[in-house]
Amino acid sequence: MKTAIAILDFGSQYTQLIARRVRELQVYCEIFPWHTRPEKINELNPAGFILSGGPSSVYEENAPALPPFILQTGLPVLGICYGMQLLAQALGGKVCASTKKEYGLAEIETTNPNALLTTAHQSVWMSHGDQVELLPPGFSRLATSTNTPIAAMGDPARGIYGVQFHPEVHHTPRGLEILHAFVNDICGLKPDWTPQNIIASSVARIRRQVGSASVLSAVSGGVDSTVATTLVHRAIGSQLRTVFVNTGMLRLNEAEQVETVLKRHLGIPVVTVDASNSFFAALKGINDPEEKRRVIGAKFIEVFEQEAARDGKPTFLVQGTIYADVVESSSPERSQAQRIKSHHNVGGLPENMKFELVEPLRYLFKDEVRRVGEALGIPQQLVWRQPFPGPGLAVRCLGEVTHERVQRLQLADAIFREELENAGLLIQKPEPGSPRLAQAFAVLLPVRSVGVMGDQRTYQETVALRAVNSEDFMTADWAHLPYDLLGRAANRIVNEVPGINRVVYDVTSKPPSTIEWE
Repeated sequence: MKTAIAILDFGSQYTQLIARRVRELQVYCEIFPWHTRPEKINELNPAGFILSGGPSSVYEENAPALPPFILQTGLPVLGICYGMQLLAQALGGKVCASTKKEYGLAEIETTNPNALLTTAHQSVWMSHGDQVELLPPGFSRLATSTNTPIAAMGDPARGIYGVQFHPEVHHTPRGLEILHAFVNDICGLKPDWTPQNIIASSVARIRRQVGSASVLSAVSGGVDSTVATTLVHRAIGSQLRTVFVNTGMLRLNEAEQVETVLKRHLGIPVVTVDASNSFFAALKGINDPEEKRRVIGAKFIEVFEQEAARDGKPTFLVQGTIYADVVESSSPERSQAQRIKSHHNVGGLPENMKFELVEPLRYLFKDEVRRVGEALGIPQQLVWRQPFPGPGLAVRCLGEVTHERVQRLQLADAIFREELENAGLLIQKPEPGSPRLAQAFAVLLPVRSVGVMGDQRTYQETVALRAVNSEDFMTADWAHLPYDLLGRAANRIVNEVPGINRVVYDVTSKPPSTIEWE
């Protein structure tokens, strides 16, 4: 039974977004590099294909080409931008450089009634330097714009369509309707990619993979590791041993919250290892952020290996890899043996560790992970928590990391987040269109300044507050927080946190800055 869409990636910056939009329609899809072996793509048993955009010109030498088997399948195809041009070229049409470039918003007019474009006029997002000059035999023009005579084309009899614009981006307001028309109506797929079905299929897959073997999971307190662990526990119960390593670098009371969620709310037995003293000792005298990361990763490995040895070296290891990680690495390892990499979300594990990975989230995007987490009964405050760096507060505590300085930072950060919550800016689950900060936190700076408290001179440290708005975390704008909120937070921090006498607010965007300071 065909239940999925195969997306061929020709190098577009929007390919992941195409997949996310299809998943929003509750239809499963996977992304494949355009040169993937046909038999690998056919394993998905797709009901149709979407061809992404790309930076090349189809008439250039060595440009990515349309695999012949796509058309040979007889299945519906939707080409987007470069994908449309590939279809035109492969089927006997002609593609040329545009005399007038078209980047940004454009208005298109539907010229022929068709199953893909159901409105007469709409705004779309264009980004192309080439265009289809001559339609392939059997195709008709479906839409036009001011600078693009053939803005969409189609051969309804064969179910092959192309659009020169990008329906996957938010700047095309009715883009999801277009994708719905292709995926649900033209390809005939039902919206059955739901959290409940994802959980059921994941549980069955985990049981097949693991059998009666023992499994080890290291949870960091983040949403990915928690959801992955919860799924595995639902599948195999007592075969799973869960370890939570407290590095001492978490936010205020976070270690206790993680334990409570796992034990009380989810019923998952967890062994907590308080290794905070060991981590602080290892970080003594270290100021460089990259060295901090290296030390924390190595120390985590040491603690984790000790726990694995105590448990008889389990065969399987749970890892919270998500689909974005797979796609961003171009996924060449899909057909190769998997290994644990140094950027693993629990701190970096060595390549020579002999585990077979259990990755129940491997083909889920972050928003899907959150929805599955909700369906599993994980509390919203954990499911919708903001991103948190792997090394924890060690990279928000600039300069040397000590017990005293981390405690200072924990208190300042908690005050800032409390004020944001009181103002309704840290709502756990955002409603569509509601204002929500993508990330907000405090940073302790290795900068001392002179102050006056109680008519006495002080010489204490500085806290920087950081809050940003972002859709994808690739770019971010600093949040224009109300002055009275910033004033309350600053006043509370200097009065309630020993050792701090100055608070500043970071008003730089990304780029040129990064969201984190280290």
